[in-house]
Amino acid sequence: MICWVMKWIFLQLTIHKKDGLAERMIQTMEDILRRFCAYGMEYEDHEGYSHDWVTLLPAVQLAYETSHHSTTGKTCALVEKGWNTLLPVDHLNKTLLTIHPTAKDFHEMWKRACDTAAKCMAEAKEYNKKRENAVEVKLTEEFSRKHPVFPVSLVKPYFQKEEDKFPSRKRNPTPTEIVEVEDSPGPVKKIIKARKIRLNGKGQRQYLVRFKN
Repeated sequence: MICWVMKWIFLQLTIHKKDGLAERMIQTMEDILRRFCAYGMEYEDHEGYSHDWVTLLPAVQLAYETSHHSTTGKTCALVEKGWNTLLPVDHLNKTLLTIHPTAKDFHEMWKRACDTAAKCMAEAKEYNKKRENAVEVKLTEEFSRKHPVFPVSLVKPYFQKEEDKFPSRKRNPTPTEIVEVEDSPGPVKKIIKARKIRLNGKGQRQYLVRFKN
């Protein structure tokens, strides 16, 4: 009798149908965070300074909220809040004397990215003959058998390295200066890891070393 009652109760339950948007959103966020964690607990900026990757999480949230959805054609922030989140570049004043170095670097990086994106869009206009979320590209001879249409998520700009631009130019390696720590166990045997950080607005180098027995 109890089994029949339980079966009747479960049959009366309303099953809500889903379109899979929430599942795809969660999968996208997991993929983004997984890519962030793949670089390790620390990352280096373009100046060589080390930072904790957790400090980039607000930037990830901002990028996701201001990205245009392929179905609605609008950003997540616009659909949910009715307005788009402003970027730090919208509030930044270059003439400020008390500007944080990170904000200045972000402003310069954003300007370079916008200039590069504008050039790439202008050059790829004639090949973008598919839908808004797909792009058709010209492939070289070695990839001529591949299908030339790719999702937009797989397309990214190419940045040429300084070594490739000027192959004859050689960079002299900076000599490593080892500073002996007070009350150290002994002389340094090996440098395991080195990083460059900012402390009180000044660049400093820190070393993880192994001492001699």
